[in-house]
Amino acid sequence: MSLADNQRRVDAWISQFEEGYFHPLTNIARLTEEVGELAREVNHRFGQKTKKQHEPEGDLAMEMADIIFVLICMANREGIDLDEAFARMMAKVEVRDRDRWTRKAGNS
Repeated sequence: MSLADNQRRVDAWISQFEEGYFHPLTNIARLTEEVGELAREVNHRFGQKTKKQHEPEGDLAMEMADIIFVLICMANREGIDLDEAFARMMAKVEVRDRDRWTRKAGNS
């Protein structure tokens, strides 16, 4: 599913509610909360801060998906085409960082 497909799906869901999309500052606060939840799970899995004895295992995929959802909400509210924006970003890094990293054998 493309980002555009996901943007349409989120918009169809949000559009059924009177409240609609949250304001930009609310969305950035939501995004910060979601990134914090992902950071907490990564820290528990790979960092020095272990979970409490009876704390359940988190779901990295769902934490990442929550971030994507909020980003899509932000893009939809502002009329941003994420497929186009992502293509521009990849073109930028593909040129700017072309020779920045050590390539694996057989990749030129």
